[in-house]
Amino acid sequence: MAVTDHLRTSARSRPAALTAVVSIVGYALVFGAFGDLLPLPDISNQAVILLSDAIAVVNAGALTAILVGVYFIKSGQVQRHRAAMLTAFTLILAFLVMYLVKVGGGFEKEILAGGAVWTAYIVMLAIHILLSAISVPVVVHAVVLGLTHTPAELRETAHARVGRIAAAAWSLSLFLGLVTYVMLNHVYGWVPRGGEAALLLVLAGPLRRQ
Repeated sequence: MAVTDHLRTSARSRPAALTAVVSIVGYALVFGAFGDLLPLPDISNQAVILLSDAIAVVNAGALTAILVGVYFIKSGQVQRHRAAMLTAFTLILAFLVMYLVKVGGGFEKEILAGGAVWTAYIVMLAIHILLSAISVPVVVHAVVLGLTHTPAELRETAHARVGRIAAAAWSLSLFLGLVTYVMLNHVYGWVPRGGEAALLLVLAGPLRRQ
């Protein structure tokens, strides 16, 4: 109990520091997966494809929870807002685990489309990836503040402002991820490896395995 109280007090008094630590750990896990630095299990290509479908379901649930949470806070239902946002955050943690395993599988897809469709797909994918990375610290900070302060205390913090930014960036990232998933897997079809692999190489940096 003493240890729990100490951790809670530390998180409450230094939310920015905890946000930085959690964000760095998250970034390190993703870059470690792309750099083949994590002891991830070997899985089949079919398992990677199934994980893509599961990730889409989880992200759809997270997006729904965020939108419901926004509705709740706008209507003054604070406890329901908190439950919805914690549900969304839990789903994103589940996504992270599945995503790391999926990346470890090393199987990638290229959309079977050209011209304006291909350009739109790549632009949406790039925005999705960038927003996913950028939203990490603001999402974590909003969650840390929410978990360590009472509703009355939150009025004296940056929770509302940070939360609005987090919800907007997070929602758009999830929405674009779902749109590109549907385009790739259910509208235009795909072939192994391609354009998005090159895009991830640019965004993830030299750690990305060839």
